[in-house]
Amino acid sequence: MAQLDEEQVVRAAAYVRMSSDRQELSMGTQLAAIHTYAGAHHMEVVRFYEDAAKSGLQIANRDGMKRLLREVMDEPRPFDVVLVYDVSRWGRFQDIDAAAYYEYTCRLHGAKVVYVQEGFGSDEEPMTALLKTLKRAMAAEYVRELGVKTRAGQDRAVHLGYQMGPL
Repeated sequence: MAQLDEEQVVRAAAYVRMSSDRQELSMGTQLAAIHTYAGAHHMEVVRFYEDAAKSGLQIANRDGMKRLLREVMDEPRPFDVVLVYDVSRWGRFQDIDAAAYYEYTCRLHGAKVVYVQEGFGSDEEPMTALLKTLKRAMAAEYVRELGVKTRAGQDRAVHLGYQMGPL
């Protein structure tokens, strides 16, 4: 196989996120998939952004994503594509338009967001937009349902006489 010129290698940013500190293997799994995808698609990961033990519900405490969004607007832009494990790692925003907005911000500034574990088609295909919207809604619904179940468990524990929180 012929050696690729430096010009032919696409500069990629990797974004990884885990929701809690009890997911020790999550970021490594995400990075392995991102590096495998990058290698198979003639990409070099030149930037790395992470949000460890950060909820995907909002951007407020996600310094890694905020830095990525600032740097995507830099001239010259330091990368051409953003590689993310899947839609839920980009975020589980309760307003699914927020996830679409942040992805659009990247695309508007010339950096496509690629979910390496998702089988989406090109961004020009209507089915791609539909599938991404569906996945975003599913990610948001997962968090909503988890909150309802967690609250029900807490209510049950209190009803049984257990103390919730610190003494």
